[in-house]
Amino acid sequence: MPMPRAEIERMIREALPDARIEVRALADDGDHYEAVVVSPSFAGLSKVKQHQLVYGALKGRMGGELHALALTTSAG
Repeated sequence: MPMPRAEIERMIREALPDARIEVRALADDGDHYEAVVVSPSFAGLSKVKQHQLVYGALKGRMGGELHALALTTSAG
């Protein structure tokens, strides 16, 4: 079952309430998205750790309901 864009934003916002989040569909299938997440919480963290925080917010849905998420992160 596809995952709505709003659900992705909601889950990331719950984990990173201070973040600016932009999610857009890469295809019209509910499975392929691109997200830009900017959060002061990322300050001092490697890109790998930043991405791990975002993927962790999705609570294991990557690879299932959400097939692909192109991710760009920064501290601001």
